[in-house]
Amino acid sequence: MTRRPSRAVGPRAHGTMNQQATENSHFGQDATPLGGRVSGGAPEAELAQVVGFLGDLSLELDNSLEPNTPNPHLNMILHLLRGHIEGRLVSASSMAAASGVPYATAMRKLAEIQRGGMVEQRPRTKSGRSFSLHPSAALLDRFSEVSSRIGRIARATFAPVEEGEDYFYGGSYVPGKSAIAPPAALLSPLKLAGGVRILVHGDPTFMVMETLKRQFEQIVGTNIHQRAFSIDRLHQEALRNAERKKSAYDLIAVDLPWIGEFAAKGVIRPLTDIMDTDRIDPGDFHTAGWRATHWDGVPYGVPSQTTPELMFYRKDWFARDGLPPPATSADVVEAARHFHDPRNGRYGVAWNAARGTALGHTFMMTCAAFGQPIIDLPKVAGGYDADHLGARAFRPTLNTERALAAARYLMDLLEYSPPDILSMSWYERVRPYAAGRVAMAYGYTLLAPYFELDETCPAHGNTGYLPHPHGPEGAPIAPVGGYAFCIPANLSEERIEDAVEALIAFTSPAAQKLYVQNGSRTAPRYSVGADPEVRRLSPIFETVDQMSWRDELQFWPRPPIPQISELIRLCGHELHDMLRGLVTPEDALARVQARAEEALQEPVH
Repeated sequence: MTRRPSRAVGPRAHGTMNQQATENSHFGQDATPLGGRVSGGAPEAELAQVVGFLGDLSLELDNSLEPNTPNPHLNMILHLLRGHIEGRLVSASSMAAASGVPYATAMRKLAEIQRGGMVEQRPRTKSGRSFSLHPSAALLDRFSEVSSRIGRIARATFAPVEEGEDYFYGGSYVPGKSAIAPPAALLSPLKLAGGVRILVHGDPTFMVMETLKRQFEQIVGTNIHQRAFSIDRLHQEALRNAERKKSAYDLIAVDLPWIGEFAAKGVIRPLTDIMDTDRIDPGDFHTAGWRATHWDGVPYGVPSQTTPELMFYRKDWFARDGLPPPATSADVVEAARHFHDPRNGRYGVAWNAARGTALGHTFMMTCAAFGQPIIDLPKVAGGYDADHLGARAFRPTLNTERALAAARYLMDLLEYSPPDILSMSWYERVRPYAAGRVAMAYGYTLLAPYFELDETCPAHGNTGYLPHPHGPEGAPIAPVGGYAFCIPANLSEERIEDAVEALIAFTSPAAQKLYVQNGSRTAPRYSVGADPEVRRLSPIFETVDQMSWRDELQFWPRPPIPQISELIRLCGHELHDMLRGLVTPEDALARVQARAEEALQEPVH
């Protein structure tokens, strides 16, 4: 039997870490975790194997025997189960496409399956007009029993086969079960004079790239020179580089909210001008991470990191005291009050409250958790539309009732935070959490290595991961952060072709898996998050994949408009005065609203 390569694909368009890094710097289906148990029968890993085996066997028979009649019932059931196992959305139209028969016939067969009690419908929107399909408990029970029997038959039949022969139980056909192979050297080494020059952020993932420098030099066939800066200095250096006659860098790492600004200012090139974007397989990227690299519908970068900000919490403390995980903002305040014990050096919650960029990001994300975008974005199912930002002017919405509720929430958190909270930023909020002095901490997944890779940390193995707990009028949300690799607009023409090849190599599934294996906790691609070797390293990858399928990963909390950096700065300064008690929340929001209105009226140069 010939194997068919497979991997997890998302919906289309549609030790301790390096000290240098610390210095530099709605609606949708539920998914049963891979490796868990489905009701009543075999472990889900075995179910996944059998579903993949039967799917490949059916395909092989359909393509090899003539005449042959498709089995639409089986094809659709396998498609439904595969979607359930991978946490992928399944619709009636996708079921029909998988059936192997004409559409009208497929819909009749689907109706028969539904009448047989094997399919459940779940609404995807409040209106209920759009829905997803899921296997019923009866179907899962029945197929789990079948899986166990098929597994026994297959093992009895193929167990004598020598290892390495091309049979089902020698490998896997299911996305998430086939491991991604290590990166291979390019067929032709890059011919970039002086080597590949890269500008990056000084965070753990890019520091992992620096650690792997020699290995990647062998892959691309030339030297790699990487410069790392803190977030504000990175922004400045990218703009300074754009003023040069010729770019000093072949690739630059761009924070996702900067995409609109850098596109409008001509700092970076549209990918469609210099490459065939199908070569990077856009559908394999987390949807929100890929969409965040676009401006006016045009992609300007390839996700190098997709790192949502989550709530880290000490699940052992919560379980010991009988508290549920914090799902709402009120839960966070209650839990923070419960665990706050300053006399014994223990605090309730840590977060970004340092003046400037750090607090500016925090306030925008908190507003999102309370259901309030920072500009008047149009509302759509599951959130707000940040895909079409270049066609009109926007009005800031920083002085609304929901924004005020978000500001007051931060004031509440202040009471149960460490004493140095007003100077706490990206890394400082995670350090006390890792050390066991804080019960909860807001943090990007890229910061998780500080406790996941250090077995001496009290938080090691005791951390749960949640989307942002939401306010009364909000919904669970995991604001997407991270960086995209972009090609500078002023890069010399003779370097562009090889720079594109470097871009593809550094963002490939094989490369991103290698980053994870060496300490990164960001995986922009579904295929990487589904890789069995990756999943064994951290629960983060499966958690983030499930958040993506549930549409909780969103980039609208920090919409990439050209003025976003100025709005972040304004929020970070005005709200810091509020936290210091110099102004009331009402006055702080009135001031930031007025200044933001002025900023949005300024032309972009």
